[in-house]
Amino acid sequence: MQNQTLIQFFHWYYNEEQNLWTKVAAEAGHLKEIGITALWLPPAYKSNNATYDVGYSVYDLFDLGEFDQKGSVNTKYGSKDEYIKAIETLHEHGIGALADVVFNHKAGGDELEKIAVKTVNPEDRNEFTSDVFEIEAWTKFTFPGRQGKYSQFIWNHECFSGVDWAEDIKQTAIYSIQNHLGEGFEEVPSTEFGNYDYLMYNDIDFRNRAVVEELKYWGEWIVETTKVDGFRLDAVKHINPDFIVEWIDHLNQKYNREFFIVAEDWNVVDVAGQLNYIEITGGRTQIFDSLLHHNFFLASKDESFDMRTIFDGTLVQVKPDLAVTFVDNHDSQPLQALESYVDFWFRPLAYAMILLRMQGIPCLFFPDLYGGIYDDKDREGDEVHVELVAIPAVETMSKIRTALAYGEQRDYFDHGVCVGWTRAGDEEHENSGLAVLLSTGEEGFKEMEIGKHFAGKTFVDALGYRQQEVIIDENGCAEFHCNAGSVSVWVLKVG
Repeated sequence: MQNQTLIQFFHWYYNEEQNLWTKVAAEAGHLKEIGITALWLPPAYKSNNATYDVGYSVYDLFDLGEFDQKGSVNTKYGSKDEYIKAIETLHEHGIGALADVVFNHKAGGDELEKIAVKTVNPEDRNEFTSDVFEIEAWTKFTFPGRQGKYSQFIWNHECFSGVDWAEDIKQTAIYSIQNHLGEGFEEVPSTEFGNYDYLMYNDIDFRNRAVVEELKYWGEWIVETTKVDGFRLDAVKHINPDFIVEWIDHLNQKYNREFFIVAEDWNVVDVAGQLNYIEITGGRTQIFDSLLHHNFFLASKDESFDMRTIFDGTLVQVKPDLAVTFVDNHDSQPLQALESYVDFWFRPLAYAMILLRMQGIPCLFFPDLYGGIYDDKDREGDEVHVELVAIPAVETMSKIRTALAYGEQRDYFDHGVCVGWTRAGDEEHENSGLAVLLSTGEEGFKEMEIGKHFAGKTFVDALGYRQQEVIIDENGCAEFHCNAGSVSVWVLKVG
């Protein structure tokens, strides 16, 4: 069996001349060569601002770049035909496609409705701050450009639990919609702000059975239309988990398979919340290990960080079979909402820790392979120029993961700044086995055991940072080295 390796094949500011769906198809062969098994693709459906929006301001789930809506036929990433072609090309290379699914909210309604609301305390969403009154809000979605093709479902205020804009009085607030489903919000996994059901835009209400059935139908439609292999679920801590369970079970049962599903349950406080989500959803999804990302971020900012604790309190430590590990994503990149970008010097070290160990399924980030250059304003309103440079070691380690990162793992997390581990290899993968040593301080060295079956064999640093050769002794051990603030990956010298 080949190790699984994912890649988030976009970033927030993707702005290359080649549209993204075309780039996916063009890069499929290369991604296969470096060991990628599945691509997480950005939201493919029409957003509130068709050609510029990253995809999370969802307008029409059934418009994959096919209809003239919200200012364009195409989405930011291309047309429906190009999206389907990209997935077909991935499949030709044995690579899966994960569709990004945003079920929490809809944006860009087509018509105003008069609705009864109460205002809510933003710091405690269980507390109302007004009596019932009427506002006009963009809560009716008729999708005139699509004219009922694929689905004739019309969304109105009965489909939503809250909005954040009153058009008639031109005011922003959290407005709880007072409809037949209840005056308050749904119960969701996150208890931040009392109840974190409401996040943004028109908040979808899963207590409405017509909504649930429509989204189950859409799940069938997207699978049959695009042949996607799985899903990335956005913002699940804001969504009724009963719906998530029902939606997943419906698709798995209908198609008699288990789709690969990874959920974004962003948490950098403690792992208990993620374990609770796993419990209430019966382990139906993988979870992005945001806590490990946060540890990487902290370690990259503080060279005195105790590397013996780098995995402490992370999902990959306590539930490795359900952890998807990552260094950064579109939300944590510079100038974004959850900005916590791991410093460049530490990125190769972090990637070694997600790519070359047994635990977890790693997810690479597009700029680390392809780079990214963009401009945006910071929180103070100042224009900032950002250049994210590609890191060649990431591609090298991804190849090593595919070919060599197998077998028993021995850990040497026994020093505050210099840690390492070995993999003994297995019979299925020729020449497999490796030793990894990294240091966040000065030049590091450590004696580690890799296995007696390597006795007398010569190992070299596949990253090329260290030029010496290492010979394994009769006990299967050797002293391995790495440069200061660096990582070395020692593999069998062949040829």
